Amino acid sequence: MAQVIADRRDIDFVLYEQLKIDELTKVDRYKDFNKKLFDMIITEAKNIGVKELLPTCAEGDQEGLIFDNGQVKVPQSFHRAFKLLLEGEWTSLMEDPEWGGQGLPVVISQAAGEYLFGGNWAVMNYAGMGHGTGKMVEIFGTQQQMDTFLENLYTGKWGGTMLLTEPEAGSDVGALTTTAVKNADGTYTITGNKIFITNGEHDLVENIIHPVLARIEGDPPGTKGISIFLVPKIWVNEDGSLGEPNDVVCTGIEEKMGIHASCTCSMTLGGKGQCRGLLLGDACQGMKIMFYMMNEARLGVGFQAFNYASTAYLYALSYARERIQGRDLEAGKDPNALPVPIIRHPDVRRMLLQMKAYVEGMRSFVYYAGQCLEREALADGEEERAFYKGFADLLTPLVKAYCAQRGFDVCVQAVQVYGGYGYIKEYPVEQLVRDCKITSIYEGTDGIQAMDLLGRKLGMGKGRVFINFLGEIQKTIAMARESSELDDLANELEIAVNKLGEVAMSIGQKAMSPQFKAAFSFAFPFLEVMGDVIMAWMLLWRAALAQQQLTAGPKKKDIDFYDGQVKSAEFFIHTILPTTLGKMNGIVKGNGSAVEISDAAFGG
Repeated sequence: MAQVIADRRDIDFVLYEQLKIDELTKVDRYKDFNKKLFDMIITEAKNIGVKELLPTCAEGDQEGLIFDNGQVKVPQSFHRAFKLLLEGEWTSLMEDPEWGGQGLPVVISQAAGEYLFGGNWAVMNYAGMGHGTGKMVEIFGTQQQMDTFLENLYTGKWGGTMLLTEPEAGSDVGALTTTAVKNADGTYTITGNKIFITNGEHDLVENIIHPVLARIEGDPPGTKGISIFLVPKIWVNEDGSLGEPNDVVCTGIEEKMGIHASCTCSMTLGGKGQCRGLLLGDACQGMKIMFYMMNEARLGVGFQAFNYASTAYLYALSYARERIQGRDLEAGKDPNALPVPIIRHPDVRRMLLQMKAYVEGMRSFVYYAGQCLEREALADGEEERAFYKGFADLLTPLVKAYCAQRGFDVCVQAVQVYGGYGYIKEYPVEQLVRDCKITSIYEGTDGIQAMDLLGRKLGMGKGRVFINFLGEIQKTIAMARESSELDDLANELEIAVNKLGEVAMSIGQKAMSPQFKAAFSFAFPFLEVMGDVIMAWMLLWRAALAQQQLTAGPKKKDIDFYDGQVKSAEFFIHTILPTTLGKMNGIVKGNGSAVEISDAAFGG
């Protein structure tokens, strides 16, 4: 079976035809780049992803991790792959060259990431997780902290983490009990226990820098009193050399449903009373700093889920083309009819087209969110910057949660295409289902994302950000109507967009009323219907561009691709969007049974 983990033709379509990323080379920041260089970077990412990372993926899943006396050993094959990632400088594609980065646009980094993370997410995460730690240091740290930590984090020489969750606090971060006491030399003594720490301990790097949420002795309770500290696994001297091991101990690793080769650690800080850390930013600024990293991480989780979905779809498509089983329905009861590839069967074609539509819609969506971040950074004035920041903030919980849900659904559908073979470890889609499930849970469960969308993001700018969002979809509808072939699709999406506006107003008002609990019981269904409308928007946008090419007369090799864009939009808008409208009606009705039912009435 062909080892294809991303669709390069579709990547190029989104980059250059939909988002016109090559226009960034006209901006001073990217004047040293050109389309040819972008293409070379993505091609090389494909080479290392397919040839070096992918062969270690199933092996790492089966071999797992070894925990022994506080130390974690990763699968042996990861060491060579990790070394190649560092040598190729793949860990810091977007970072400032001053700190060892490549200075690439966000969306080009995403395109390369499709192959790198698609090859083996665990290896790439070990190599690249220092980005989030480093970004917090770059924005909020002192010059000394930047000089000490940044380049080593961005280049992957040192690892990074995030020590947030505690056994009793869970998602209630304000209930944490980890404490910090200031020392005479300006450092802090940290004491506490943390759980669910990705990459908290492993043998791929010489040092790991832990950002730790803790409360300084005497500071207020709740989230307002939380600070954040840099706690190295091995203390770093003022000259940058490594000193003595810090009092940070991995006490165990979790046996998980999926991502078996990614170490999820329990950590004890200050078990001997000798854990030292450096305050990052100001005291009681921990949540502000942490959420800067968290928002990036949530976009990354949505990308991770999409990545699994893309790989699963391509595996299923390849299998459906190769697997010979059953006669074509057109053959009727002819006993002499030969069996055909299962891609010829209508139900399999339905599953594949549904997967295709979601994968293509998610690709455009996550790249579009990345472009919003890019435009925010490159904005000429505060008004433009605020516009794109608002979009990025609004879309973040949707990228995370919607892609996590639909990405998992695509992986499950891939197993269905394989049939019984999809359920066994011999074939890759079984692992993808297990690995993908985590994306709806970590970095804030999808329910938390939905509460964030309803409680915070929907009302940003007194609703102006959401109104601007609807306006952008209307622009795509107008563009689609330039092609008469797309009138029906444009009309159907316009109905859904207008309905979404009504639903948002209804649920938003209820969320501020005495019925707010009932409203929040519909927060996740609202996130899902908004995500469906975004998928329809992205797919209609694609179809409009494709129809323009079909009308103009494309090259013969591109006809099927452009026709496929139109068919994806047709399928989603005519088949899935009607169900979305039904869900919207349910949200408006706002039945309160979920919050009215007594605890005892659940049974059990």
